[in-house]
Amino acid sequence: MENKPNVRSESTVTQNVSRSRRLTISIKAWPYLFLSPFLLFYLAFNIFPIIYSFSISFTNWDGFSEKTYIGLDNYIRVFTQDPSFWKSVWNTLLIMLMSTPFVIIFGLLLAVFLFNITKWRSFFQTVNFIPYITTPVAIGLIFAFLFDWSSGTVNNLLMSTGLIEEGINWLGEPMYARIVVALMIIWKYTGYHMAIYLTGLSTIPQELYEAAKMDGSSAVNTFFKITIPLLAPITMFLVLTDIIGGLQMFDEPKLLFTDTAVGGPERSVLTAIWHFYDTTFATSRFGYGAAVSFSLFLIIMIFTLISYKFMNKKGSYE
Repeated sequence: MENKPNVRSESTVTQNVSRSRRLTISIKAWPYLFLSPFLLFYLAFNIFPIIYSFSISFTNWDGFSEKTYIGLDNYIRVFTQDPSFWKSVWNTLLIMLMSTPFVIIFGLLLAVFLFNITKWRSFFQTVNFIPYITTPVAIGLIFAFLFDWSSGTVNNLLMSTGLIEEGINWLGEPMYARIVVALMIIWKYTGYHMAIYLTGLSTIPQELYEAAKMDGSSAVNTFFKITIPLLAPITMFLVLTDIIGGLQMFDEPKLLFTDTAVGGPERSVLTAIWHFYDTTFATSRFGYGAAVSFSLFLIIMIFTLISYKFMNKKGSYE
């Protein structure tokens, strides 16, 4: 008779513990339940296409007929038998070298100038940021009009000032075509770099500038000794994103030379992504196109790691 209350009590405690565990599990499941739609869409439209395209890179497939497994033949052909691939990579790197340093320098100088003025700052920020949000189609039309051989504004301006006697075929000569694409990138992305640098400038303590001014430091010396070193992390971020974005260049040359042969004059502006697009969709070689895309991914990873190691070795951003 004395054990009955204890048995009932132990049973009640066990039920409470079990109910508490179920409640705890139920609470822990709610975040996964709310995240599940996003995770399902992410798996379906991001992860699955990557895995699927990687699998077809080992096949010979035109998109309609049966896939034929050919192993590493596509990758061997990309790296050893496809001169257009290496030419497109070279074009991409050359245009990046012609544009990235200027974008970084102009964005930094413009940000420092706007940060130190009090009037019309918002207006100038907006004006300089407009090219970044302008549609690529409009940019292509603007530059095609500016650099037209016969009636372009640039040729008319240069001839009126006496710098040249006859118009330059900007869009018909390989090197001039690369210069025009580089100018297009500089014009479009300088405002974006300016905005990022403005954010970085606002985080630098003003006491440092005041102390430098009291010590008699000139504006140029302060710029090189304080501003540039403290903005090094932002510069590193911009360089890395410029490399990744530059290797994915497609819209600018494609829209500027949409009426000419693939890749512009002598394929001088055929970028790696444009080559991938032409290989995959214009000639319906989906297997080989997938191999080109993953080869480009490998090159981007190598350049990103080299850039990161190079800047990390200097340790200037810490």
